[in-house]
Amino acid sequence: MNRFAKRKVSLRFLGKFRISVIVFAALIIVFLWGISSVSRTTSDKQTESLANALRRSIIHCYCVEGTYPPSLEYLTDHYGLIYDDKQFYIDYVAYGSNIMPDVTIIVK
Repeated sequence: MNRFAKRKVSLRFLGKFRISVIVFAALIIVFLWGISSVSRTTSDKQTESLANALRRSIIHCYCVEGTYPPSLEYLTDHYGLIYDDKQFYIDYVAYGSNIMPDVTIIVK
């Protein structure tokens, strides 16, 4: 018997192994796609919720005081507006006490 002779590798084993790897990779890809989809949807809902909270706080301030809030800090201090400043940037431009301010929310 020749110790250095090449042996034939069973192709059936490699074929089954390839199928398992392909199925596993497909499952990982579908899982990651699902997570990114849920993350994107959650981020969109957070932005929408923040926009609604800002609008409500601005209108509440106008109803109570008769003037629109002069700054975003005024809303956070006096009307309890809370948001994640590490995730969102809010551009708040007040034109006057009787003109509704322009609010832009930017996701960082």
